[in-house]
Amino acid sequence: MTNLAPTLTLRSGGAMPQVALGTWPMEGDECEQAVRTALEVGYRHIDTAENYLNEEPVGKAFRASGLDRGEVFITTKFNRKWHGDAAGGLQGNLDRLGLDYVDLALIHWPNPDQDLYVKAWEGLIALQQQGLAKAIGTSNFKAAHIDRLIAETGVTPEVNQIEMHPYYDRAAERAYHAEKGIITEAWSPLGRDNGLRDEALVNEIAAKHGKTTGQVLLRWSIEVGAAAAPKSASKDRQAENLDIFSFQLSADEVEALAGLQAGPKADPMMDSDSFGH
Repeated sequence: MTNLAPTLTLRSGGAMPQVALGTWPMEGDECEQAVRTALEVGYRHIDTAENYLNEEPVGKAFRASGLDRGEVFITTKFNRKWHGDAAGGLQGNLDRLGLDYVDLALIHWPNPDQDLYVKAWEGLIALQQQGLAKAIGTSNFKAAHIDRLIAETGVTPEVNQIEMHPYYDRAAERAYHAEKGIITEAWSPLGRDNGLRDEALVNEIAAKHGKTTGQVLLRWSIEVGAAAAPKSASKDRQAENLDIFSFQLSADEVEALAGLQAGPKADPMMDSDSFGH
């Protein structure tokens, strides 16, 4: 089965499937099985990270799929330990995955307390030039962090992966990314167990379109131009999460969903100025 999701074009020329399988917090056999079934139902983008402790089962599942390397887009991230040695960090990612390259390598958090994220970015630039990462980007970076990367290296991240869903719509961040030519990728696009799928508005829109609440929330990410990486270990739910391209939300529905962030259940991201791994 070929990829069921459309792709977004990266600045380096690659095509990134707009829906990825998020793999956190799955580990071991659960993660391996989830990646296997995701590839069976048509996912062609898998998102992992050193911090998730599941790169080995991700790689094992990919190899078991029988798919050619060029058919599957694999994203990974290295953590703060490697900001001063991006080559060592990415090589660890590749060794655990059992791959010669990744399609997208990200710095997982800026970790400004150690003030090494520019050095990490310089390292990723060199690794991309060596072909070990086809595309490079960031995760949980704020505009100020990205501005500094650009000012000091002249190279703009191709992707910034951030928490984004209707409780936390990140309109300002998305506008900044669009201005810089950065793709926004949403982690936790369904919310983080904070009742988003129980919202009356979400259920009303789902009923109107004959879709599930999860499909409505993922479609919202697509409508605002982002990529999304929902996590699911269930083959049926994985197929459901990928089946979001047969309907559209109206502009009014997109706006109404974003308005949910004004409610009492809004759950902002851990502050990347103080949090990090």
